[in-house]
Amino acid sequence: MPRASESAHAVIKSATGWPGLGIVFVYSFLIAFALPGPSEVVLVAPLDLGIPLWVRFGLVMGVSAVGKTVGSLVAFHLGQEAKQAGPIVRSLRRSRFDVIEWSERRTVKVARRYGYGGLALALCVPFFPDTLSIYAFAVLEEDYLKFAVATFLGSLGRLTLVLTIFGSAATIV
Repeated sequence: MPRASESAHAVIKSATGWPGLGIVFVYSFLIAFALPGPSEVVLVAPLDLGIPLWVRFGLVMGVSAVGKTVGSLVAFHLGQEAKQAGPIVRSLRRSRFDVIEWSERRTVKVARRYGYGGLALALCVPFFPDTLSIYAFAVLEEDYLKFAVATFLGSLGRLTLVLTIFGSAATIV
């Protein structure tokens, strides 16, 4: 049975035409809080929009960043609710693998040192699932607007970085 992320990647690879932008949005939304996996796959969506390639990439990147930002805000809200729900946090702390403690140790370091800029930088790391960073920051931070801006900029930064690296590599080969 295929994993959810494999099915999602297959859907992105079949996203064509203008409705494909909706698929890019939904995928990016889900990748932020529900699906493990990299978000860069949106760059290979075979959209045939009848527009120049650079405009298509810009459109895909913008739609993806907005989708991921909206999904991140859902995760942020869930994180805020989890902070209020003591039993949830207590049960996670008692679990065999202390998810809260592990993510707090690493993320608190970044959050305290770099704040929301640290979140944006963490989201710029290519091919690394965003979900852990998003949820860890969601539990630690409280400003919805700064969180949204950081996830939007981090999402755009990642896609720009991947497109720059692989676009440059493609022109060399």
